Amino acid sequence: MNYVPKIDRRSFVVSAAAFGGGLALGMDIPLGPTVVRAADGSPEVTAWVVIKPDDGVVIRIARSEMGQGSMTGLAQLVAEELECDWSKVSTEFPTPGQNLARNLVWGRQFTAGSRAIRESHEYVRKAGATARTMLIQAAANEWKVPAAECNASNSVITHRPSGRTTTYGKVAEAAAKIEPPKEVVLKDPKDWKIAGKPLKRLDTPPKVTGEQVYGIDLKLPGMLCAAIKDCPVFGGKLTSFDAAKVQGMPGVKHVVKVGDSAVAVVADRWWQAKTALDALPATWDEGPNAKVSSASIAEFIKGGLDAEQAFVGNQQGDVKQAIANAAKKVEAVYSFPYQNHATMEPMNATAVYTADRCEAWVPTQVAEAALASVSEASGLPIAKCEVHKLLLGGGFGRRTTHDYVQQAVAIAKQIPGTPIKLIWSREEDMTHGRYHPVTQAKMVGALDANNNLTGLHMRISGQSILAFVNPQNLQDGKDPFVFQGLNPGGAEGQLGYTIPNLLIDHAMRNPHIPPHFWRGVNNNQNAIYLECFMDELAHAAAQDPLEFRRKLMSKHPKHLAVLNAVAERVGWDKPAPQGIYRGLAQQMGYGSYVAAAAEISVTGGNKIKIHRIVGATDPGHAVNPAQIDRQVAGSFVYGLSALFYGECTVKDGRIEQTNFDTYNSMRIAEMPKVESIVMPSGGFWGGVGEPTIFVAAPAVLNAFFAATGKRIRSVPLKNHNISFA
Repeated sequence: MNYVPKIDRRSFVVSAAAFGGGLALGMDIPLGPTVVRAADGSPEVTAWVVIKPDDGVVIRIARSEMGQGSMTGLAQLVAEELECDWSKVSTEFPTPGQNLARNLVWGRQFTAGSRAIRESHEYVRKAGATARTMLIQAAANEWKVPAAECNASNSVITHRPSGRTTTYGKVAEAAAKIEPPKEVVLKDPKDWKIAGKPLKRLDTPPKVTGEQVYGIDLKLPGMLCAAIKDCPVFGGKLTSFDAAKVQGMPGVKHVVKVGDSAVAVVADRWWQAKTALDALPATWDEGPNAKVSSASIAEFIKGGLDAEQAFVGNQQGDVKQAIANAAKKVEAVYSFPYQNHATMEPMNATAVYTADRCEAWVPTQVAEAALASVSEASGLPIAKCEVHKLLLGGGFGRRTTHDYVQQAVAIAKQIPGTPIKLIWSREEDMTHGRYHPVTQAKMVGALDANNNLTGLHMRISGQSILAFVNPQNLQDGKDPFVFQGLNPGGAEGQLGYTIPNLLIDHAMRNPHIPPHFWRGVNNNQNAIYLECFMDELAHAAAQDPLEFRRKLMSKHPKHLAVLNAVAERVGWDKPAPQGIYRGLAQQMGYGSYVAAAAEISVTGGNKIKIHRIVGATDPGHAVNPAQIDRQVAGSFVYGLSALFYGECTVKDGRIEQTNFDTYNSMRIAEMPKVESIVMPSGGFWGGVGEPTIFVAAPAVLNAFFAATGKRIRSVPLKNHNISFA
């Protein structure tokens, strides 16, 4: 028995189609044999575990690895229950085609929303426990003793009464033929020896030696390279190009149209293709969106702040009456811009097409959706397509959509039998991304005569990611993702405050720039809106920001625990050193509770030095505490880069930022000291890749107010002439 999450074939088809488009229903999916061998002939004990004769252990990883460390964390969970020798563990990715052929034995291959561990921990642990049970049974059968008299540790099986031992490699062949147990018992986390420990990452050595192959590095025999240029305005079309002007340039083999809006040059080398593409005369029909600007988008969204119609996300009591009866009313309008994922490795994919087969090598966060995209673009059924998953040079949500895969296949289809590696230039990547959505928020708070918060109305106006990515999943027109971190309950972001009269609603306004899931997603702006406004309310009430929050958090003990942890670590109850100012923020998202406290100084009114930032995370269970520390620090880099620099602006319908000279990122010298508090309270499984990103910015903004008395209600800070010191 191989343990997988509860998922049927139809739900796989629908979810994959939502992200990649085009999986056909009613396809014939052949089922694989019950006993399978790896490529080197070693037997599978379960679909997740291959044991080699030399006791090497190969653990299959269904989720993607993009630097977040889930490859190692998932391997730890399997190895913990398997009781194997960690020093002999390696990993490999099964393909989505294999997964379909074997009746979804590896479950979902979707890796976003900090789901890799939090949504697959149980069945991967059961996979390890099942394999261990089968290996022990095989040894017991050989010895003709009860399996209950045997135990396993470090890939060695021992018969306790006699002291006899054998290794996993010696019994793996027999174990692979044993009927798997229907039920297995998982360890209590307090007994973990491999999981829960700060082990070194499995993917670090090949990265250090240069052995690791990313999509951009891939080489196949006879491969040609392609560069592509799409219409600079989303929604526009390609009207003409003059291939004759570049066909004689060095290395150029083909000039092809790609879809309705793009043209590609194919050459021996990528730089040859890009050089020719830059010289290629092309004309575009930019369409009606060519008149759109950041100013017109902002005005469009502003209209939603006072619109009568809005989707309700969280409601309690009568907020209108509470505001009308308020002794003091506090109002503020905040805004958040478009931002690019800006992965270090630009979009790329390699594809080879023939009349009866299409394969692609893809850095993807959703392997099944990549497979659907290959099928759709090639015109071939799923059974005749395959995707080989590679490590990602950054994902952040961008690689959950597969426009670049469809382009690579579309080019390869015009050059049958030849592998084509498509690489987007940095400029193409920056101007044809899928962007963090643009929103504004108007907040009105009501304080009574005793300065208690009696009501809060938050009106969000702006884009819906779901309306663009997966409109069929809107709930009567509402996008539930808009309310991340503001919900009345649930793992996807519960509001951490009890407010007697509350209304949080959304006026949907969708400009033509395509939005998408961007690391932390809507929690990012929602945390700024809520946590900075909480500070505004505390100031209006003449109360300490921490104490003001605490009064509203008695029914939210896990939110309060992480907030108290950062406050204690930063020394909130003690005077800060001369010239140092502090700010706090807390939030919940992706199943985890997080908080941050920042200490900053400000010189000249606009030069910020972040001396340290303390982050607390309660993910329920901590599979690799060292990796969580790194994730917290890395998320602060991403969040603070967005705070200080991150903005994509629109002029003449197109994105203006084309490279890192106009879309900046933090430098090492700007990075504060990070102190991470990992405080798993048990009983649930949360994510760690995204949650802490959204508390960095509001903590720093609140500290900036403490230092200067100035409220910053729009980002990035560069627009306010504020920079790192």
